[in-house]
Amino acid sequence: MREFFGFGGYTRPAEGYFSWQHVTFVTFLMLWMVATAILLGRRYRSSDDAQKNKVLVWAALLIDGFELFKIVLLCFRSGDPLDWIYSLPLFLCSIQLITIPLAAFAKGRIKEAALDFVLIFGLLGAVLGTYAAGNNYASYPVLSFDNVISGITHSISGFAALYIAIVGMASMKRRNVGITFSILLGFCVAAYVANRLIPYNYMFLMRGDGTPYDLLFDLLGGNPVLYPLSVVLLFLLYIALFYLAFLGIKKRKNAHRSATK
Repeated sequence: MREFFGFGGYTRPAEGYFSWQHVTFVTFLMLWMVATAILLGRRYRSSDDAQKNKVLVWAALLIDGFELFKIVLLCFRSGDPLDWIYSLPLFLCSIQLITIPLAAFAKGRIKEAALDFVLIFGLLGAVLGTYAAGNNYASYPVLSFDNVISGITHSISGFAALYIAIVGMASMKRRNVGITFSILLGFCVAAYVANRLIPYNYMFLMRGDGTPYDLLFDLLGGNPVLYPLSVVLLFLLYIALFYLAFLGIKKRKNAHRSATK
């Protein structure tokens, strides 16, 4: 247990990014994520909104509960109570620590926008935070506290996105696009400010740190202005493309239904 939680540092060497241990572990998490989302999604697809929402409430409690436990243990492990400043929810994936609870507990347009945000970024974050997490799997053993908790929280994020899609809770209304953009831009600004003050690398706005962002960082020569701006622009472009794809698919479905009547 001491070794799993990393007290005194891990004595086992990291198996490595994209080692068979890494790929096997995260594939298991992804299969669990998809299977659970399909199972609960099909169960509650025909239920009323209150019943559908109960699953999101549990997802919100679990993802924030695991994250809080991680922060407390990391501070205790390092002996520095200020270590929490390195665990702020200012990565793209960790925004779900706030948006999933908003999707579960908020009302009106805030709830609608939060549901849309989880749908848009939940599955992407799950894949990037597991298969593409070179910063974690190159540094820690696969079956370690750092990687297991990270894998669980990213899987919950992906589960929530798939569940929302299956039960039809997302509205993807054009009027809420501005709120979705604002959520992302607000976190990007906060992440950049935190990076300059701490300093740290929230949202990977300073460098790639072994993730696919390294490709963009190298392409731009690590330019301290162009690189973070390009990362943010990619986020915004992804949102726009997701909306266009979603609305295009919805339009084709409606046209097909009209033609078959």
